[in-house]
Amino acid sequence: MTNNKDVQKTKLNKRDHKLLALWATDCAEHVLPYFEKEYPEDDRPRKAIEAGRAWVRDKITMSEVRAAAFAAHAAARDANHTAARATARAAGHAAATVHVTSHASHAADYAITAAEAAGVAKEREWQYRHLPEHLRSMAFPD
Repeated sequence: MTNNKDVQKTKLNKRDHKLLALWATDCAEHVLPYFEKEYPEDDRPRKAIEAGRAWVRDKITMSEVRAAAFAAHAAARDANHTAARATARAAGHAAATVHVTSHASHAADYAITAAEAAGVAKEREWQYRHLPEHLRSMAFPD
């Protein structure tokens, strides 16, 4: 059995780090409508997701992605709607996966919180199907 601390200490190669970041952004984007429905003028969570993907394509720096992650968390603090707040947190953690890979599981967890608050079930199943099998222990530790 893999220890959760051992999984978090595992050094990923650049390709797998990028795959994990993409998956985290996919999880956040999957629930993004819950935020945008309530706050259509606030693009901070969307920009965090886009920043994470831009980093994967080597288009922006890690510090630029971190700034977008912090902005998404600020959007979460500003939100009064549970699903919207959780969505913004998911986006912030998705972007933060660029800096620290363990944020990917937080992005997934907040996406589930958003979906549940919106009355949608089976979000974890969707996440599991969309993550490469060899990375599942990183996102779904024991």
